[in-house]
Amino acid sequence: MSSAIKELVKIEEPASPPLCSSCRKPFTPGEYGVEFPCPNCGKVTIRRCKKCRKLGVKYECPACGFVGP
Repeated sequence: MSSAIKELVKIEEPASPPLCSSCRKPFTPGEYGVEFPCPNCGKVTIRRCKKCRKLGVKYECPACGFVGP
């Protein structure tokens, strides 16, 4: 392959579904959940599935250690 053709070919990594911050299970397409920045530091996006929100399962921010319900 010529170098001009190699530059036009774009290789992308497959995307992985987001994980629930509480149970670590992947979100399925169409599943209801919530995502928000960490209430303490705002650096990390916290994602919670419908089940963990309903049961009040705790989550921990990996950046600052904040624990929330």
